Amino acid sequence: MGKFWKWRNKAPTENSPTERTLFLNGTIADESWFDDDITPKIFRDELEDGSGNITVWINSPGGDCVAAAQIYNMLVDYNGQVTVKIDGIAASAASVIAMAGNKVLMSPVSMMMIHNPLTVAIGDSYEMQKTIEMLGGVKNSIINAYELKTGQSRAKLSHLMDAETWMDANKAMELGFADGILKREEETNEEEPAPLMFSRRAVTASLLDKVKSKTAIKTDGRRVDALMERLRLMKY
Repeated sequence: MGKFWKWRNKAPTENSPTERTLFLNGTIADESWFDDDITPKIFRDELEDGSGNITVWINSPGGDCVAAAQIYNMLVDYNGQVTVKIDGIAASAASVIAMAGNKVLMSPVSMMMIHNPLTVAIGDSYEMQKTIEMLGGVKNSIINAYELKTGQSRAKLSHLMDAETWMDANKAMELGFADGILKREEETNEEEPAPLMFSRRAVTASLLDKVKSKTAIKTDGRRVDALMERLRLMKY
């Protein structure tokens, strides 16, 4: 299991309490946390293995919405102040995690992006309709987090997601997604950040590759390669 997070704890001194720092760099979960009892427990155990306020540095293009939801809930429930600092990008699922911060600060050159959830589905019209309903439910749950943080109306947040909205620090502050701008001395997360670029094409291709790996089985004596070839045409 490749961890997408890293902790750094500084021991308390006479004049300052324990400093806990969580780094979220790169894709949020290489594999889905859905029906996974191991990875979320590891994250929770590490979160609870200490006390004091937490600074969360985020530089992520997003990832698995189930993982993001669980991390969001764990940080909201944490017994301490959570300060989120975005020094690169907090896009998609990473923006949901950012909403757990009691305070959200952005570098003047960082970006936040929110959009509608996406997935890949296979099946008849009935299955497609179920997928549409599922995506609607996921969108509503994401709006819950945005609404609590920003105070914006659900209708406005829905429109922002429909439009795939990119926000710099000033725009994020105007809309309530951020509370302030990082000062110059605060703009380094002291970890080697992964170079990131959001690409809807890359995300879709990754999803299709995961579907292929999970459906490379025989069905009625035939492999599903022909079906995957048709799906591959949908990447672009």
